[in-house]
Amino acid sequence: MARSKMPKSTRFAKGLPDRETLLKFIRESGETDKAAIARAFGLKGEDRRQLRAQLQTLQAEGALGKRGRRGLAEAGALPEVGVADVVERDADGELLVRLTRGEDAPLVPLAPGGDVKGPAPGLGDRVLVRFVPLENGETEARLIKRLGQSAHRILGVVRKARREVRVEPVDRRSKDTLLLPEGEDVRDGDLVLAQVEPHGPRYGPKRGKLLEVVGREDEPRAYSLIAIHAHGIPIGFSDAAEAEAEAAQPPTLSGREDLRDVPLITIDPQDARDHDDAVYAHPDDDPKNPGGWVCWVAIADVAAYVRPGSELDRIARDKGNSVYFPDRVEPMLPERLSNGLCSLREGENRATLAVRMVFGADGRKRGHRFVRGLMRSAAKLSYEQAQAAIDGQTDDKTAPLLEPVLKPLWAAYACLKTGRDARSPLAIESAERRIAMTREGEIAAITPRATLDAMKLIEEFMIQANVCAAETLEQKKTPLIYRIHDQPSREKIQALADLLDTLGLPWAKGEAPRTERFNRLLDETRGGPHADIVNEVVLRTQMQAHYSTDNIGHYGLNLAKYAHFTSPIRRYADLIVHRALVTALGFGDDGLSQFDISQMAGTAEIITFAERRAMAAERDATDRYVAAFLADRVGAEFAGRITGVTRFGLFVRLAETGADGLVPVSRLGGEFFVHDERTHALVGERSGARWPLGMTVQVRLAEATPITGGLLFDMLSDPAPPDRSMPLPRLGVRGRGDRRPPSGRPPGIRTGRKKKMGGKKR
Repeated sequence: MARSKMPKSTRFAKGLPDRETLLKFIRESGETDKAAIARAFGLKGEDRRQLRAQLQTLQAEGALGKRGRRGLAEAGALPEVGVADVVERDADGELLVRLTRGEDAPLVPLAPGGDVKGPAPGLGDRVLVRFVPLENGETEARLIKRLGQSAHRILGVVRKARREVRVEPVDRRSKDTLLLPEGEDVRDGDLVLAQVEPHGPRYGPKRGKLLEVVGREDEPRAYSLIAIHAHGIPIGFSDAAEAEAEAAQPPTLSGREDLRDVPLITIDPQDARDHDDAVYAHPDDDPKNPGGWVCWVAIADVAAYVRPGSELDRIARDKGNSVYFPDRVEPMLPERLSNGLCSLREGENRATLAVRMVFGADGRKRGHRFVRGLMRSAAKLSYEQAQAAIDGQTDDKTAPLLEPVLKPLWAAYACLKTGRDARSPLAIESAERRIAMTREGEIAAITPRATLDAMKLIEEFMIQANVCAAETLEQKKTPLIYRIHDQPSREKIQALADLLDTLGLPWAKGEAPRTERFNRLLDETRGGPHADIVNEVVLRTQMQAHYSTDNIGHYGLNLAKYAHFTSPIRRYADLIVHRALVTALGFGDDGLSQFDISQMAGTAEIITFAERRAMAAERDATDRYVAAFLADRVGAEFAGRITGVTRFGLFVRLAETGADGLVPVSRLGGEFFVHDERTHALVGERSGARWPLGMTVQVRLAEATPITGGLLFDMLSDPAPPDRSMPLPRLGVRGRGDRRPPSGRPPGIRTGRKKKMGGKKR
């Protein structure tokens, strides 16, 4: 990308430019430097020194990013063509690239295929790409030329054999290994970071240089560490960010409404590391609203501590969210804030941005107002503790709260549930598992996570608060980042209709995919023989929610306006919404900055990627811990259910632990199998016997590989009998018993524990 002396499209007046003119010049230049800017505006002497100060300020605010040693560009800007490194894979195995000279540049998917000759690029390669905007607002990189190797780092395990020292990557989708030079001080089984040497041999293993020994593969806490490095999760905080956090002071009443007499309480999971939200409810005493309720949701006022342009803000934006593993958390904010001044601790004064909502007896919201206040949590309760109290089993803490706080909360929730039921959000069922860890970092047990009314109560209160935030900011015409969720595509609906037709369940052609229609389908099949397969396929029919500055509503929750407001300690999206509310309602001078506004669309892309990166890392770490938990049970038999059907085998989820593993087609018998995509089944070509999605089966654990999280099963059950009403599909891919595919989850197959729509993570 060549540096421009001056944009041809615009003439700029001579003299020291103001902020907006300077940013416009840099934006139109694509990439420039201080000397080129000075020449364009005719700056000399003192003006050049002032220009330097302006540029330093813009960099500190995050409005500008570096390009090489001296180059400058608008933060997050992408050129039409650029040199990039292949640095990562996403959850579906697709390659992601980043500009080599763009410290602030976003990760961009590399489009597969193309007409470029030679081997396809892989992790660690340097490529010349064209950045192409897509119709959906996203950008993809299209390969022009493969340039060689980058300085990409690979996480792997040392394997010593004879005189060779190899590093095998922990990513099961990667087949490349690195060959380390002789004499490296490493042991077999060391978990290491290595760097690909840029000028290695064309054939054979890539050469690598040892960067760091980060642990041992057999250490209990290694698996979350692997996930952190494998997915590029940003870790830790700079000294400057830690210093900013340490300098933060407890809040005062100045400029805030006193809410300390409102008996707000926090209700969270037993193992919650931070407490973003507190709730309270009481009957509405307005005679015009009989049977109505007033509901309070108070959220930690993180915007008061994480100011725009600060080092804390820069790191929080880069991280996007906190990442939670079974044994640790990688927080978005330093502990001084996340577990201290911003956490709504019991009995301690805390800054809050709260919303007071009024609901009618029909559960419809009649009005709301936001308050920037000072609160003091009356109690910290777990879901189980609050639920037990409502069910008649109080303890020393909940007994005095039962009548004045807990019962009104449950009565208010009953009112809100009336409105929720009328709204009919998507009601897909999905069992969640809780992983209990020992102090040594090993799994003690994996148990089903109960779904309690206490959880549903908090979920609905948070959803309503998020709606209030979006409505207020739209009304005030203030920029914001929405949480959006599109309806299923026509192709997915057609695939669902085809499957339902094979089950004798009608879905009219052209029927609109309304949430209440999905819910009716789930209700009609619940408890029947097709319940599991229908639930699974309805789930797979849905799109992924994401962040955007363009609102299309939230399909799954059946809401027209929705924004994340309730978790600013662990989500950057919520922090931006808080700042927007501060600006819109005149709550202070710590609202949206010009950078926040100008880069809001880019921020939405960054935090969407960060969320998906975190989900993939959390899933991978959990898979590895579960594989380690099951490693000493190889040979044991388990009940499970088929949750994925592919041409090379069946994915089975165990009922006991929720663990996912593969039954290769080679272990299903000697005949050919046809993958019938229409019915989501493997069908025996000779016998017509079927292995359909959702079928309950018995399997034997054949292999457990903790370092990759892979589980391999042998099938013990018999297939379902042939369905004579349907002909064997003519098209499809045939699998065979004497052809054994690789173990582990393949790229592009989306399996794992899915979370229900709704809840704090919505």
